[in-house]
Amino acid sequence: MMLMDKQEQDTFNPVRNSPETMEADGQSMAHDKKQANPAGNDAPSAKSPSMASAQRNLPGTKDEKLYQWPQRPLESIESAFALREYLQAMIRHDPHDVEKLIALPAGQDEHSWLYEHLCQICLELNYLIVHLEPECTPEVCPEMRAEEWMYYCATHATPRECCAIDYLTHTLDGACALLNNVKFFPSRISVPESSVKNFQSIARRLYRIFAHAYFHHHDIFDAFEAETSLYERFLKLSRTRKMITEKLIIIPSQDGDENSDSTGQRKILARGKDE
Repeated sequence: MMLMDKQEQDTFNPVRNSPETMEADGQSMAHDKKQANPAGNDAPSAKSPSMASAQRNLPGTKDEKLYQWPQRPLESIESAFALREYLQAMIRHDPHDVEKLIALPAGQDEHSWLYEHLCQICLELNYLIVHLEPECTPEVCPEMRAEEWMYYCATHATPRECCAIDYLTHTLDGACALLNNVKFFPSRISVPESSVKNFQSIARRLYRIFAHAYFHHHDIFDAFEAETSLYERFLKLSRTRKMITEKLIIIPSQDGDENSDSTGQRKILARGKDE
């Protein structure tokens, strides 16, 4: 509802239903419409500011019609979330072009780019856990294991055993809480140097979610990876930015990379602490 001062209301109300006024208004509206759209096309102009900036899914939009707008260059996105919007647009366009996805955009801060990637990976891992829930029950997976490794959950006052599905959700919740903690990450423009060390801790724990899914729910892992390439993206990002050491990578290579060989890790059977 539009708000008007009293003088405007008093001027507008008495003549609202006057035939002469309605006719004049109709002529004025037709003239304005012709000036705004001389071609006579009732559709709004694609070059209008409202159309150019309105990139949103309207209520009732079908799945196949979601996000059907052109990709924009990063420098044209005027938003506090520009990096994340740019990254998400690239993922929607082609989630399997991992090299392009993890490449640092020109002129951007490396640590801010890593931050946005970790936030996005956490977001997408939620979907993997949803797929795991019907199968990864406390009865089926009473302990958090990945092959022969066993992990204790560090989200409690004292690290202790959790069933796998609880460990996965606790780990993801903890990573999200840390990434949203303004004490460590007060800005999206830059990341304090003292907070960069948290990236390694987050990546190391997120890796275990993938590892459990791979070794204990392989069909779900494969189907999810075929659709998203999330693990491949996460692994390449973690390796190139040195967020995970090679000795912690226990999932066999998906592409013949010898660095993913896990044979040297099997002698470690359990982790007494969530390192």
